[in-house]
Amino acid sequence: MKQLIIMMAMAIASFSASAQKAASSDTLVITTNPQMHCTNCEKKIKSNIRFVKGVKKIITSVPEQKVTIIYESKKSGYEDFAKAFQKIGYDIEKLQK
Repeated sequence: MKQLIIMMAMAIASFSASAQKAASSDTLVITTNPQMHCTNCEKKIKSNIRFVKGVKKIITSVPEQKVTIIYESKKSGYEDFAKAFQKIGYDIEKLQK
C-alpha cells in the first residue's frame, strides 16, 4: 500500500513538473534583414543563436524567410535575440505566429 501511494505521488510530481516546463516556453517568429539565401545562412543562424540562454529549438525556412525560435521566456527575450542576430550581421523583425 505504501508503495502504491509513493508511486502515485511521484507520478503527480512528475506530471506537474512537465506542465511547468511547457508553460514557461515561448515562441518567437521572425524574419531577417538581410534575407537568408541558402543553407549556409541557416547554419550560421542555428549555430550562433543556440547560445542565447533558454533556447530549446530553432527552425529556419529560406523559402518562407522565417525563423522560429522556441525558448524559455524566463531566461531570455526579444532584445536578447535581437542582439545575438546583430552580432552575426542580421536585423530581425517579429512576424505573426
